[in-house]
Amino acid sequence: MSWSERAWQRTAHIYDEIIEMPFIKELIDGTLPIEKFKFYIAQDALYLEQFGRALSLIAARAYTVEQVLQYTRFAEGAIVVENALHAAYFKEYDITEKTTASPSCHHYNSFLLSTCALASVEVGMAAVLPCFWIYKRVGDYIYAQQTGADHPYRNWIDTYAGEAFGELVKKAIAFCDVVATPALEEVMHGAYEKACQLEFMFWDSAYRLEKWSV
Repeated sequence: MSWSERAWQRTAHIYDEIIEMPFIKELIDGTLPIEKFKFYIAQDALYLEQFGRALSLIAARAYTVEQVLQYTRFAEGAIVVENALHAAYFKEYDITEKTTASPSCHHYNSFLLSTCALASVEVGMAAVLPCFWIYKRVGDYIYAQQTGADHPYRNWIDTYAGEAFGELVKKAIAFCDVVATPALEEVMHGAYEKACQLEFMFWDSAYRLEKWSV
């Protein structure tokens, strides 16, 4: 069994919890209130900017030319391609005000940046993997469940359930499997699990329209 197979097996319960969340269930049937989706999109734009920086840190510290090039491409996709996608959503949903990162968004960003900067590069690769893998699995699940051509969130669903994103996910998984060693396995699992938990928190924070208490 590969490192990634063990990682998924150990954290499958988190994925199971995510697809049962009210945010996901209502996104599937198209009943998610627009203000919650708008909150999610605005927070996701803030998150992906820092996610791109985390990927760039991995690229700068990677061992092989292939890793450097691919994580640089990952970073470019997170910053350039995703920004264009979010700009379209901002226009469609009339999101004009620049928002502040929610506590969960801030926590997730801080975890990724600190891990990718200070931990070993292998651990950094494990930390960023859930953003690829969980998103893909959730996107596929939503795509398989939803019906109706007039679904209000179809553009988002199609983006993350698409084949192009799937190929990126496969590459991110493969890199983790290549660099994982017995000595690093547990600490990589720890970073991966923490990021899975933060994925859950991010979805949940959008449904709750999470704000800072003071």
